[in-house]
Amino acid sequence: MKAFIVTAVAVAALVAGGTAGAALVPGVFDPGNTGCVVATYANGVLHLEKNCPTATNAAAGADITGVTGTFQTASFTLASPAQCQGGSPRFDVVTTDGLFFLGCNNVTPTINADGSATYTFTPAAIAAAGLPVPTGSIESVSILIDVEGTADVSNITFNGVLQVPSVPMSKDDCKNGGWRTFVAPAFKNQGDCVSFVATGGRNQPNG
Repeated sequence: MKAFIVTAVAVAALVAGGTAGAALVPGVFDPGNTGCVVATYANGVLHLEKNCPTATNAAAGADITGVTGTFQTASFTLASPAQCQGGSPRFDVVTTDGLFFLGCNNVTPTINADGSATYTFTPAAIAAAGLPVPTGSIESVSILIDVEGTADVSNITFNGVLQVPSVPMSKDDCKNGGWRTFVAPAFKNQGDCVSFVATGGRNQPNG
């Protein structure tokens, strides 16, 4: 399992509020400090970039924290099926039985009306692809790209739960009532939420 370097806002939230519930934590794995990988989240979309050759030891993605139990189902939607490159993006699922890869090229996507593609991983679909189904107790889960290219990932679900950051990752996440969706931390109003984002979490919520 490659540990991601999480964003400043995510770090502030983890320090302040812990990791009590499941949450998406965007970040990058870049031990060579290449700067070629990017992971951002805004308006329900996890945007991932790897702007260097696939062979470069770097990845962009997000950890899914707080997941326990055994594997049941997982899914995500890409803005276009063309963003599926060599099994990337994929879920990396680490259990007591080992590491399991669930790549976008392992299942047939459902093409949506807007041209996006949804990839759903069930035990039956994984087995049909000739891959081992994740067994054992889950220890960690992440979603990532490590192939050169970009991916706009939305509707990320794992074991039936929609995965989103526990804190706003951009000012847009606070707008149109978005500030009300955050409960740990909770915000008093939109301005309180925007202040939290603008200061990288240094201005703590007043909700």
